Amino acid sequence: MHNLEKKGNKLELLETNSNEVITQLGFPSTKSSFEDDVWIYLERKITSSELKTLGKKKLILNDVLVLEFNNQGILIEKKFLSSKDMNNIKIADDNTMTINKKSSFIYSFLRSLRQKINDPLDNKKAR
Repeated sequence: MHNLEKKGNKLELLETNSNEVITQLGFPSTKSSFEDDVWIYLERKITSSELKTLGKKKLILNDVLVLEFNNQGILIEKKFLSSKDMNNIKIADDNTMTINKKSSFIYSFLRSLRQKINDPLDNKKAR
């Protein structure tokens, strides 16, 4: 068991308040951008691997603790996710296409600039 999991197990649902969580775990790594009552704690450990792999970084630990509080600041839900759990999370395959008008404007501007450089007097080439 690692630090985050041990400390998370000490937190009791419907008994622990947000001040006690801050005392036990410190301030959260992040708060939910959708709800202010969801706190997320991250624990990650990386080490350099052996010489034969040329010192590439190896992920040892990647844990997440998600805590949800009610409007009085009492812990109502906690969820611990290890790296094994995260491998089972399904990610949507849909892609969102972006329309980048700046890119197309820049491309057309550079194309016209290139044409002016190649033909500064705007003489049409004979076909």
